[in-house]
Amino acid sequence: MFPELNTLLGADTDNPERGQFTLISGHKTDPGFLLHHFLSYYLRAGCNVCFVALAQSFSHYNIIAQKLGVNLVSARDQGQLRFLEGLRSYTRLLFTDTPETENPLRFLRTGSDLRPLYDFITAALTPSAGEQWKCPVLIIDDVSVLLSLGVTTLQVLDFIHYCRASVCCKYQGVVVCLLQGDEGSEDAENDLLLKSLCHQSSLILQVEGLVTGFCKDVHGELTITWRTRDSDQPVIYQYKIQDKSVSFFARGLSAAVL
Repeated sequence: MFPELNTLLGADTDNPERGQFTLISGHKTDPGFLLHHFLSYYLRAGCNVCFVALAQSFSHYNIIAQKLGVNLVSARDQGQLRFLEGLRSYTRLLFTDTPETENPLRFLRTGSDLRPLYDFITAALTPSAGEQWKCPVLIIDDVSVLLSLGVTTLQVLDFIHYCRASVCCKYQGVVVCLLQGDEGSEDAENDLLLKSLCHQSSLILQVEGLVTGFCKDVHGELTITWRTRDSDQPVIYQYKIQDKSVSFFARGLSAAVL
């Protein structure tokens, strides 16, 4: 995890905020570093995590998590992490003739709603009898992939609504969802999904590339918007991604600029 980001968000591994829906979006840059932060943060906080990876593989996340001091293989083997590798699941589903009645993504073949994926998530985040969980966490990367696979915007919104109702409300857990896209994009479905999810979010983290283009010392801007507090006025920081950390600073206050 990135300590500077925890400071900006007021986050504490001893007492993670509960009942929260966090939306991460990216415009002309990759916001994936934020997912790596939240994955390592919640595992270090002792939370039980269900990670639905639709855009990247388990090995991708494990390599980066090791740089951040977290072993995903160990967390998975110990039952703290339940990882759905979407790339492998829907490739196997779409390019083989063998029926897979237990595949959480089988709705892609049958054309039904996303109930199988929802059932997988709720089963992964429901503690067994006698178990005491600190906080269940659902992380999804990247929900826009579902649109590319033929799922309608309404089906995705229904799915997210039920995930929020179960994880955030019923279990007082956390949902972190990444959507790669931006308002005003040519993809109307992605644009509608982004706007709808923004209205449902407690916390919005929007990552954008610099309008001036590439800079080796400033990689982009992060806009933080809290929608559950007295004011939803966004706060903007610039950032630089390093090998094992990310530095944040106010606009124009990069050491390279000064």
